[in-house]
Amino acid sequence: MNRKFHFTKATRKSIEDFVLQRRELQKELPAHDGKAGLVCAALTHTGKVRPANQDALVVSEEKRIFGVADGMGGHKGGETASTGCRDALLAALAEADPGADVLRKAIEKANAALFQQQKEDENLSGMGTTLSVAWLSDSFVYIAHVGDSRVYCLRDGEFQQMTDDHSLVEELVRKGMLTDEEARNHPMRNVILRAVGTEEDILVDMAVEERRAGDIWLICSDGLHGMVPDAEMETILRENEPDQAAELLMNAALAAGGRDNISLVVLQDKEGAK
Repeated sequence: MNRKFHFTKATRKSIEDFVLQRRELQKELPAHDGKAGLVCAALTHTGKVRPANQDALVVSEEKRIFGVADGMGGHKGGETASTGCRDALLAALAEADPGADVLRKAIEKANAALFQQQKEDENLSGMGTTLSVAWLSDSFVYIAHVGDSRVYCLRDGEFQQMTDDHSLVEELVRKGMLTDEEARNHPMRNVILRAVGTEEDILVDMAVEERRAGDIWLICSDGLHGMVPDAEMETILRENEPDQAAELLMNAALAAGGRDNISLVVLQDKEGAK
């Protein structure tokens, strides 16, 4: 991903003031493990504008880990950040049982490694990556999130965004300083406030959901959700099996302009909690 930056709180406050002036223009979670009946489809695409794909799919069907990482920091830095985060996360969880604490610690470990890497290589200065991931046990879905990729769930007829974007415009929307429409077309829509690898310490949003049979999960970069309205994504997920839904979602993002790299994982839970 190009043109994404991380800002301190002081800088963020300055930007908020600027936007206002120009508005016109953890709690403990249970851990379980076991086998599960899941259908997964995952796709990534460079898009129509970017010269390279800096996204990385995070998929291990054996460990039931599914997610996306969207890198930033130039061609070399962005790709290094997203793939490095993916590889570090999967390595850290290779022998672990699903749980919130172990997932959080694995991301903190990946963050430390990326931060140290950019300190040692000036060519990687400023690199970082979003990360949105779901890790399934027999009974629970553990969600970890940093940045502006997203996790959605279609459950019992309701399509819900399960994560909050760590982006400037979404924070301003939550504060009532921008409307959804203003945010979608805002010149600072690519500014993120939290990323893996940009600082020594990281705050990871964590959540847990009980697994339910029939749930459909969508994890995607902003190359999808920034181009395709939620209502259209919901319709595609409702009416199609995972493989076809993934293709249709990808095609919709490309048809809308494909301005960014596009990555997505569609996951159907056929069994639910045991």
